[in-house]
Amino acid sequence: MRLLFLGDVVGRPGRRAVRAVVRSLRTREGVEFVIANCENAAGGKGVDPDAAEELYDAGVDVLTSGNHVWQHRTIVPHMESDRRLLRPLNFPRGVPGRGWTVQMAPHDTPVAVINLIGRAFMAPVDCPFQAVSDVLEEVRSQAAVIVVDMHGEATSEKVAMGRFLDGKVSAVVGSHTHVQTADARVLPGGTAYVTDAGMCGPEESVLGMRTDQVLRRFLTQMPTRFDVASGPTVVHGALMDVDTQSGRATAIRAVREREAE
Repeated sequence: MRLLFLGDVVGRPGRRAVRAVVRSLRTREGVEFVIANCENAAGGKGVDPDAAEELYDAGVDVLTSGNHVWQHRTIVPHMESDRRLLRPLNFPRGVPGRGWTVQMAPHDTPVAVINLIGRAFMAPVDCPFQAVSDVLEEVRSQAAVIVVDMHGEATSEKVAMGRFLDGKVSAVVGSHTHVQTADARVLPGGTAYVTDAGMCGPEESVLGMRTDQVLRRFLTQMPTRFDVASGPTVVHGALMDVDTQSGRATAIRAVREREAE
């Protein structure tokens, strides 16, 4: 089967771009299952129920997130009932929501998605390596196809997670930095890997935010409000082919689609 992972969706332009591109990719590329990171989908930081529903309506099957997931208070009660919206598995025990899910793809193929977050240069959380180890047996009992979103700042930590899970899951895809990396490959054990999928949002920006505001912050170090940029959008992600019986990946390649405003 062919799966599509989309990098961090940034604000309304990102949601618009996903809507414009996903359905055509499903038809053109034969995509059967779509995962997107939504932690910046509402106003450029965080996600709210309306943004999540808009992405589902655009053709996304499962939403992952990261360190900004709690930015909008309305997402907290929603997280408890929405089984397609994940928060990182290795958040502290007792927080709302879930860190993994299994959803059905066409032909009754179960697809598991696990959401992790790194610790290097990030807020303190539980160990992502231990957290995924603790649930992997249960997840594998429910699905052969398993995709992991490793949401992290440090490339070394994401590469290490790919190596750690090689042969145990179908794919490890990095998110968070909004910059698509050029290292997509299938690792020796049969796990598709890329350090960062990139972002879905305004191309003429700094990580989706207005360039002038970000530059003002760097130049002055003064508090500066960041707004989502406008203009033409780009959709970044990764297409992965996975054998549904063994769960081993056979191919991965980068996606880079532009959509004019």
